[in-house]
Amino acid sequence: MTLIINAAQIQSIYHHAENIYPEECCGILLGKIDKLTKTVIEVIPTANAWEQSESVVGVASPLENLDRTKTSRYTIPPQAIFQAQKRARDLQLNIIGFFHSHPDCPAIPSICDRDRAWDVYSYPIVSVMQGKVNNSQSWVLDRNGIFQEEEIYQVET
Repeated sequence: MTLIINAAQIQSIYHHAENIYPEECCGILLGKIDKLTKTVIEVIPTANAWEQSESVVGVASPLENLDRTKTSRYTIPPQAIFQAQKRARDLQLNIIGFFHSHPDCPAIPSICDRDRAWDVYSYPIVSVMQGKVNNSQSWVLDRNGIFQEEEIYQVET
């Protein structure tokens, strides 16, 4: 699959990531899906509702001592997902992905990212180093539960 996104949408994601730094930003992508592509129509930045007491299902016990704050975890509020589902339905679109940032870390999925992912969505990750976007990469989970890089094709606004 290829994720098609325009420059203004990418800038919206980058702006959100830099503004939320040093915490992880997050958001929802609405768009259209065909056989070979997912096309972003709308970017919906959301709050990071992660609570430190949240449990991460499926994470091995050695990770219990890792930092579990908004600087290394994110959760999109259920109300935001509900509103995005309604908006997608009203516009005859789909939720095609969820984006988030990795403050001071590469744009590579973490174990937590993998454990919370579904194989039908795109997962763009933005690396933010010292408050500035470094790079980004989109990922998709294959049917074996392994993240694969997804090509990002940027179109002009």
